[in-house]
Amino acid sequence: MITTTGGLRSSLLIGIIFLAAIAPGCAVAQDSINIGVDEPLTGAVAASGSYVVDGAKIAADQINAEGGVLGKPLKLLIEDSKSNPTAAVEAAQKLIVSDKVPVIMGAWSSTYTLAIMPMLQRYHVPLLVETSSSAKITRSGNPWVFRIAPDSEMQAAAFEKYIDGFHFKTAAFLVVNNDWGLGNFKAFSDVLKKHGVKVVLKDVMAPNAQDLGAQLSEIKASGADSLFIVTEVEQLALVLKQAYALQLPQKLISASASSSPDQIIEDAGPTASSGVYTIVAFAPWFHEMWPNPSLTQSFVDEWKKRGYVFAGITEGFRGYDGIRVIAAAIKKAGKAEPEAIQAALWAVQVPGINATYKFEKQGPKGAESGQSAANVYLVEMKDGKVINPQR
Repeated sequence: MITTTGGLRSSLLIGIIFLAAIAPGCAVAQDSINIGVDEPLTGAVAASGSYVVDGAKIAADQINAEGGVLGKPLKLLIEDSKSNPTAAVEAAQKLIVSDKVPVIMGAWSSTYTLAIMPMLQRYHVPLLVETSSSAKITRSGNPWVFRIAPDSEMQAAAFEKYIDGFHFKTAAFLVVNNDWGLGNFKAFSDVLKKHGVKVVLKDVMAPNAQDLGAQLSEIKASGADSLFIVTEVEQLALVLKQAYALQLPQKLISASASSSPDQIIEDAGPTASSGVYTIVAFAPWFHEMWPNPSLTQSFVDEWKKRGYVFAGITEGFRGYDGIRVIAAAIKKAGKAEPEAIQAALWAVQVPGINATYKFEKQGPKGAESGQSAANVYLVEMKDGKVINPQR
């Protein structure tokens, strides 16, 4: 009888240990607090994803130098989404199921982020969205999503105050044909129409398109006095070079906060980029655009000290702020468990490079996502330099 009971207890104990081992995000005793990072490190948008990871590493190193979180160091488990949504899902699955992370930061592109969102609901693991702007992300009824990046509507609202000063009458759009591009088109065209600007043409381009001659020729003949472009930095540089070669008469606006003006100038050249305006979520050139100056100066100094590409800092800050927000939530929760982190994200208020982040509810009642306020700025590229047009 005693032997049988002991055997039963042993079996139960083994079963409990097994269940704990396979449960995603479970609080298995470990020497570090693991944070999943799902970013494009190879493929078309590898540069941007790599810059985000660089910023995340700075944040983790600074936090660890100050004693970590809950007495443990942070460890970033970084997976490559390979610049495609299928790989982004595979990366998220590995982080959740195999690595058992209690929280993830990612996934740069709106298309990649939307692809992994069902998995968050299935396994109940929170996601901190550092870059993606599609309105769908926080309006789809996923309570495991928290975004610090400005969405498409926030970006358009920030640009709205400058519209009348440009004296535009008509506008054309050239946007990447995905959730991000189409979302920004809708948001920006809506605010332009509010100010009496007629949208006369919308052209789209594949994310990997190299020759935009057909679209740009149509835009040149459209009669529009402005062209709003939404795409990532490498393709934007191609558009600017080809637009300059075709002598487009339109005023060019990059209608996306995922821009790196220094990289655009380098890739497109100072002549093709001169006179082009872009919105940005971080303006490292202008201290008056720093909401938290001492924190920002520390970040900029460390970025330079590490020899990171300065042009990438306008993406790198996203990873930096994202990890800081996650760390604050884990500290607030008092434990590195998914449900506790999710609850704590609603309660934190965290100074960052872009803003002091605090989440507000967005989306269907009872299944709201978190969206923080965020800053968006307008800058101009002129003669190989980034300038503040408000000065």
